[in-house]
Amino acid sequence: MERKRVAVLVYPDVEVLDFCGPFEVFSATRLDEERRRETPSPFDVFLVAQTREPVTASGGMKVVPEYDLDSCPPLHLLVVPGGWGSRKEVHNERLVGWIRRRAAEVETLTSVCTGSFLLAEAGLLEGKRATTHWKSLDRMRETYPAVTVERDLHVVEDGNVVTSAGISAGIDMALRVVARTFGEDVARRTARHMEYPFPDSNHRRV
Repeated sequence: MERKRVAVLVYPDVEVLDFCGPFEVFSATRLDEERRRETPSPFDVFLVAQTREPVTASGGMKVVPEYDLDSCPPLHLLVVPGGWGSRKEVHNERLVGWIRRRAAEVETLTSVCTGSFLLAEAGLLEGKRATTHWKSLDRMRETYPAVTVERDLHVVEDGNVVTSAGISAGIDMALRVVARTFGEDVARRTARHMEYPFPDSNHRRV
């Protein structure tokens, strides 16, 4: 079986859990839980950034992306996290254009927190339902009136686009993507391995 290639985008001042949470879920997924140590995840997950230079995330964490925008291979899934840096990156035409082009090839397009602003800036949320960090809900509605902003949902699925609320919500989003791709049993086993409660409720928690 071909592994699903998952690119997790990073950029300066990206929120740590926004990208690390989904990365953990996808890398921890196994189709055969009894052979967890012997078999890889069905997802091939990696970091991508504008360049391959180390990226300083929120709190000062430094990460080294595996690919830059030009060398990134074809994708099945793209994760666009948020964070304070997203306010600057929405004006980064090269990055927004790359997201737009890659969105046309992926099976599933996702965002965490204010990463949804990057999707919206790329025109990928027009006429769709979406969400973001609770502090940015009004800003999203005012900035992108063509987006139907969901205030009460933790994760919003609209076709192949999956957006989530802030920071830790990216874990729930990723578990939902696992369930969409390989079934709920696999997603629940992944959550149990992580000792994380499977998101049976989709109501916003704040």
